[in-house]
Amino acid sequence: MLRDIRTNYLKSELTEKSVNKDPIQQLIEWLNDAIDDQKLDPNAMVLSTIDTSGNPDSRIVLLKELTAEGLVFFTNYNSRKGQQLAASGHVSALFFWPALERQVRIKGFAEKIKEEDSELYFKSRPLESQLGAWASPQSEIIESRQVLMDKYDHYEQYFESHEITKPSYWGGFLIRPQYFEFWQGRSNRLHDRIEFCVSDQDWIIHRLAP
Repeated sequence: MLRDIRTNYLKSELTEKSVNKDPIQQLIEWLNDAIDDQKLDPNAMVLSTIDTSGNPDSRIVLLKELTAEGLVFFTNYNSRKGQQLAASGHVSALFFWPALERQVRIKGFAEKIKEEDSELYFKSRPLESQLGAWASPQSEIIESRQVLMDKYDHYEQYFESHEITKPSYWGGFLIRPQYFEFWQGRSNRLHDRIEFCVSDQDWIIHRLAP
């Protein structure tokens, strides 16, 4: 039964003294730990946006760059998340690494990255992924999978004799964080929760009750 599932978290702790005073650096440290520990998509994050009715909308995307400015991921700009971000910009991201008993929540604003940076990343992708970006009208209703495969075959043949380029509707978003919460599982459900709130370009650190 679901009610009987229990995990007692014992692996680590997170204190005001041990946490990095720069939340980006703390995220880098935990992400590196996850890369070392988790073989399947340690850079996967739940990305939540807001639709035109004010309803939350969530899906998993892959973090592809982490800099002092924020977090970068790539998508089809015409997709639901792309349109929602263009309309609002408000976004949250969530990392969960169960093997490490860790979670990170992030809130901020998303903006498109420079076109040349999107082009540079697109060129680094495997050919199959490049073709997929051309073939998929992401989030649109399609009649069948065969329609999708036919479009893929079309572009595969077309780009055999043409240089493949990035679609104009595809590129990266930069999430500029305004809030972080680092969660470390602890015993007896008394988890460690440290939050970072931005104030006048400085990060204010608080401990939260679990």
